[in-house]
Amino acid sequence: MEAYYYQQMTKPRQAAYHAMKAGFTGFSPAFSVPRLEAGELRDIFFQLRLDCPDIFYVTGFSYRFAQGAENVELLPEYLFDKNKIRDHQKALAARVAKLARPAQAMTAWEKERYIHDFICENVRYDKLKKPYSHEIIGPLGQGVGVCEGIAKSVKVLCDALGLWCVIAVSEAAPEAGVKYRHAWNILKLDGQYYHLDATFDSSLSHDGVIRRDYFNLDDGRLFRDHQRLLFPVPACVKGDRFYYREEKLSFTKVEDVVKRAQMSIRKDLPFVFHWRGGPLTREVLAELVKALEEAAQKRGRHAAVSFNRPQAVLQVRFPAELPGESAAEEEANEGETCPKT
Repeated sequence: MEAYYYQQMTKPRQAAYHAMKAGFTGFSPAFSVPRLEAGELRDIFFQLRLDCPDIFYVTGFSYRFAQGAENVELLPEYLFDKNKIRDHQKALAARVAKLARPAQAMTAWEKERYIHDFICENVRYDKLKKPYSHEIIGPLGQGVGVCEGIAKSVKVLCDALGLWCVIAVSEAAPEAGVKYRHAWNILKLDGQYYHLDATFDSSLSHDGVIRRDYFNLDDGRLFRDHQRLLFPVPACVKGDRFYYREEKLSFTKVEDVVKRAQMSIRKDLPFVFHWRGGPLTREVLAELVKALEEAAQKRGRHAAVSFNRPQAVLQVRFPAELPGESAAEEEANEGETCPKT
């Protein structure tokens, strides 16, 4: 698949990228790389591993050089010894092939959903943030990962299924309470680019319900709760393939929400939908909750609502008992779902 970040580099950076890739894939203990500034070498190293998530076994590097030399000697830090790396490569290749096999005949959109749902159903967030959780070996090998490892796993599976995919990374924003960088994916469907954040959706998915609040967002919607980008990526200007719109679960009228909710109440199933009828203000939310509760009461049930305010997505359960609160706000994040008090 296309090495996206490589294509954005200058010729000197591309030369360093090639040297790094050759050295890492050959498991070299040391090798020569064109001499660039330390920050440039760090960026190239990082972007190489975004382009090539299968280089999961290099966690960092140091380097040394002689005064006036045109090259530096780069010393990689490997996560495992050479034989262990090969064992993991074989196991991961078999794992990816097995996962890709059932989806080969699907449409591009179906493949995307298949990959997304696999992550939400099978990968849990690694609160301890082990080194392997930042790489594909975490989600695909151990079933745990952080956003970087999850985004890399999505890319590896997209590559295996012929989907154009890159990894996007945002800056940390301590002033806004965002301590760490965040990673997600951008896919291209029918010539258009869309954001896909499986980590955020995984944090909202629980009780057997897979959430797809961050499935094919445009820039305007995605950056409601994501920080500025660390590296430029293609602009995502269309929201026509957003999951809830595609599945006709995006509503502009309260009466349409109620009609669709009645089907879920009869089937005793949770109901997840997107509100497209203007901002999800406190007044609009109260109106929706009131209408859903009245619909539920007609069948001897109640409406327990949780909502993702930035993306205007609501999830409704219909318990027999009156819930403790009529509407709980949920925040998509890197860890478990964190309801706001």
